[in-house]
Amino acid sequence: MAVEVGTEAPDFELRTQHGESVALSDFRGEKAVVLVFYPFAFTGVCTGELGAIQKELPRLQNDAVQVLGISVDSQFSQRVFADREGLDFPLLADFWPHGEVARAYGVLDEEKGCALRGTFVIDRTGTVRWSVVNGLPDARDEQEYLRVLASL
Repeated sequence: MAVEVGTEAPDFELRTQHGESVALSDFRGEKAVVLVFYPFAFTGVCTGELGAIQKELPRLQNDAVQVLGISVDSQFSQRVFADREGLDFPLLADFWPHGEVARAYGVLDEEKGCALRGTFVIDRTGTVRWSVVNGLPDARDEQEYLRVLASL
């Protein structure tokens, strides 16, 4: 079951595609976070979803909001994927322990070993304010993220 709206978001620390360590708590009191879990780099739906986020990045990510993508891919795969697709936001590697953060958020498909398409909007206090979880083949609408962020 996914983390519920109104609860504290589980903290984590993962490495970006550039090897930098990022913790959710780094943003507490500073920025809201749009946490976007996706199954795998280099797959069709994931590439389309993250490309749509990149197109809206000037509206999604700013002084008040940080976008973080997370998958079970390694940091090295994330780097090649981000470079190839021109993604300018952090992609975090939930590689080892495999899927630990996705599991903490209730979006790990244990049978397939990857994250479902879960998005969590977390406010500056660390509280989940909105979420959506879609199955593997079902893309999300990044315009929803913009509507939710406008209401924070």
